[in-house]
Amino acid sequence: MRVKVSKGKTIAQVVKDGLCTGCGTCVGTCPVDAIEMVVEHKRGIYIPQLDEEKCNQCGLCFEVCPGHAVDFKQLNLEIFGKEPEDVLIGNYLNCYIGYATDYNIRYNASSGGMVTALLIYALEQGMIDGALVTRMKKDKPLEPEPFIARTKDEIIEAAKSKYCPVPANIALKEILMAKEGERFAVVGLPCHVHGIRKGEMVNPKLRERIVLHIGIFCGTNTSFLGTEFQLRRMGIRGEEVAKLNYRGEGWPGSMTVELKSGQRKLSELYYYYYDSKFCSFVSWRCSVCTDQASELADVSLGDAWLPEVTETDKVGSSIIVARSKTGDDILQQAADKGEIELRLVRAEKVIESQRGFLGKKKDSKARLNTSRRLGKKVPVFSSQLLSPSVWSYFLSGLLYSESFLASKRYCWGLLNVYCSLLGYIGRLKSKLGL
Repeated sequence: MRVKVSKGKTIAQVVKDGLCTGCGTCVGTCPVDAIEMVVEHKRGIYIPQLDEEKCNQCGLCFEVCPGHAVDFKQLNLEIFGKEPEDVLIGNYLNCYIGYATDYNIRYNASSGGMVTALLIYALEQGMIDGALVTRMKKDKPLEPEPFIARTKDEIIEAAKSKYCPVPANIALKEILMAKEGERFAVVGLPCHVHGIRKGEMVNPKLRERIVLHIGIFCGTNTSFLGTEFQLRRMGIRGEEVAKLNYRGEGWPGSMTVELKSGQRKLSELYYYYYDSKFCSFVSWRCSVCTDQASELADVSLGDAWLPEVTETDKVGSSIIVARSKTGDDILQQAADKGEIELRLVRAEKVIESQRGFLGKKKDSKARLNTSRRLGKKVPVFSSQLLSPSVWSYFLSGLLYSESFLASKRYCWGLLNVYCSLLGYIGRLKSKLGL
């Protein structure tokens, strides 16, 4: 299905309304290179900057933007041929627990190395010519670098989660400029997948060239202020950092910082903080997203937060949702070749494993309603939302209160005490097996 592009509105309207997700789709698909992503340092997020002189008012950037609207009903029908029966996790064919069989890949990734192993398998089998992934910049180690990986080493280089804003879809431009007949995989958070799917509706070349969509589960993403805050807690100045890994080295992993002096510092507190139900350093637009499980991907995955896994697995495993035949086929083929281990599980296990993060889905209507009452413009979604509870409204209010405090650097002393308490509670829960 090809969507008719209407002229007039541009990405500038989305930014003005405060609805930008920072995904970079507008940059990656603009036919006249009139947009670039820039960091807004006060809020610690990426926003698109439109060059009015270059812009030809084609309206494409507005059409592909997932920030102001995502028609989940239409996209589910287009991609999967039906609307999802499960409101929490979306359409699916099969669910699994799995991990990469290569120990080094598994140990050094975020949750079992599944994404890395699948991409390497697809590349070596000739299914794809490259993959849209993200690494941290060598010259600016606190900033992400989306790119098209074309070798095994480049895919491995992009392993591990990046708990910071990532405009991944700026790399769509490389896919559009690639040689005829080349095929690609894409990896991203729900907002990235939303933008790619919307882009495929208006640009047949994207639809032809992207043959595999891998989505990462996302409770909420963290602004650059979150990284700055954690570095301060570790006694590190940003200019001292030579290399930063948010995850890796086993499960659940640690935040590891290598300094220019050669010193290496590690913090597990960051992960306990990030795993809390209230992520303070979250942008407002991110907080009203209704998609936790990357519902529009071919394969979606995240950490397997299940007692039977976490009690014994200190290397890493993923909970996996195969949504399309394409996604399920590549999982089965990679398992048959011995590149990954897979164990079939019921969909209820996915929900159980993501119970803490699925609050994003369960509370989304309350967050949208709260935002409206605060006078904010909200995105238009066509997905089915659960009726909010009083608790959902309480959590929404708490989230916005914390986000407000986190946005003010002079409040970080109080926030530091709060996060230290969360870290203590997290470790205590682990010891007690809760």
